This record gives sequence, structure tokens and C-alpha cells, in this order.
Amino acid sequence: MAKTQRLAELDPVWERITDEAHAAVRNEPLLGGMVHACVLHHSSLEGALAYRVSQKLASNEMGEQLIREIADDAYAADPTLLEAARSDIAAVYERDPACHRFIHPLLYFKGFQAIQSYRIGHWLWSQGREDLAYFIQMRVSEQFGVDIHPAARVGKGIFLDHAHSIVFGETAVVGDNVSILHSVTLGGTGKEDEDRHPKIGDGVLIGAGAKVLGNIRIGCCSRIAAGSVVLHDVPPNTTVAGVPAKVVGEAGCSQPSVSMNQLLGVQGDK
Repeated sequence: MAKTQRLAELDPVWERITDEAHAAVRNEPLLGGMVHACVLHHSSLEGALAYRVSQKLASNEMGEQLIREIADDAYAADPTLLEAARSDIAAVYERDPACHRFIHPLLYFKGFQAIQSYRIGHWLWSQGREDLAYFIQMRVSEQFGVDIHPAARVGKGIFLDHAHSIVFGETAVVGDNVSILHSVTLGGTGKEDEDRHPKIGDGVLIGAGAKVLGNIRIGCCSRIAAGSVVLHDVPPNTTVAGVPAKVVGEAGCSQPSVSMNQLLGVQGDK
């Protein structure tokens, strides 16, 4: 069996990324150095991710090699990190019309890069290495404008569109296959030191600038309209809008986070 066929069977996402990397170098030789460093010099997706994360988060306070070793340890210890990364790549490709290749999130899209960096910080937090997790959170916030507390729990198949000024609080929970646009806050309503942040169900779409505040539940496959302030539970398969947000109708489709339809009163894909 040919090596490329074995690779495709073991990891079709990585095989596709490497194929796209070769095409990118042929089409734009000036990017050859970056593409080789980020993709073609590595034998696996975890190697490429560890390199990309370390390049982005390195600073005078902690160098690239140390961060890369941390990332390597995380990927070796927890295979679910790679499962989530593959789901995140597929989510970006499926939902973002600006994404035309699997390689694009890895190379260019800060939402994808930020969520992979958060996942390493969350792994550190789960290992009791809280100070190092806070360091990763700080660098993700500084580099990407995405501030996710390392204790927050985030599922797979996550799409952070544009990923600017996004905040997830410490006790926030985000389900699988959720799409979140820029300037979204999953925050608290005061300084209470308890379970105080939102719980977002699977398949939810959160529009730009929405603020979801308090220990409330957002039902699966719901939509939160852009600019809304959500202070109370949202039933599944509904759309809420306004300040404060109120139910304005059904979600409009079975998978709002996939259809990305944000127009109120317009039916999406069934």
C-alpha cells in the first residue's frame, strides 16, 4: 500500500492539509518557507499544531521551544484535543465562505488558532497547572483578542468567526458544533465566586456583539441575534433578540450554527 494511501486512511484531514500545502507552494512560491515550516516539515497534525501554537504564543517571557514542548505533552496525553481540532477545521471549512481549504484555519484564521491554544491551556488547568494555564490565557488574549478562561469547558466543532473581542468566563460551558461571531461575551452578572456563567447547548448560533450573562442555559439549536443581551434561559430551537432578549420565533432551521442564517423571519436550510 502506498505511503500516501496509508496516511489518508489514518488521518484524512492531515493528508488533505499536506496536499493543499504542496499546491500552495506551487501556486505562491514566496510562501514556501512558511508553508514548509508550518506543515510540510511535520509528520502529523499534532506536530503542525504544536509548532503553530508555539510560534503564535512565544514571547520574551516564554520562548517558542518551551511552549512547543507543553503542546507536545498535551497532544500526547489527551487524544481528544486532536479530535476536537479536526472537528474545528471541518467546522470552519463548512461554515465560513471565506475558507476554501482545510489548510486555511491552520495558517491564517485566528479564531481556529485561538481555540486550539485555549484547549492546551484547559488541559494544563485539568492537570492542576493553573499558573501555566493562566499564562496561556494571557498570551491568547494578547495575540488573538480572544479571552477564554482555561477552566471554561468548550466542545468540538467550534467556529469563532472573525474572533475579535470574544470573552468566555470561568464557569462557561459551550457545547458541540457552536458558531460564535465577533464581540460575543459569555459573562457573569456580578462578582459572585460560584457557577456564574452561561451554558450553551449544542448547535447554537450566537450573533455578533451578543452578551449572554449569568448562569443561564441556552437550548440546543437556538439562535441569539446580533447585539442581543440575554439574561434568562432560552428554550431549544428558538430565536431570541433584543435588549433584553426575548423569544421572537423559532430557530428557522434544524442546525442554525451550520446554516449561519442570521436574518430574523427568514427560513434557513432544513
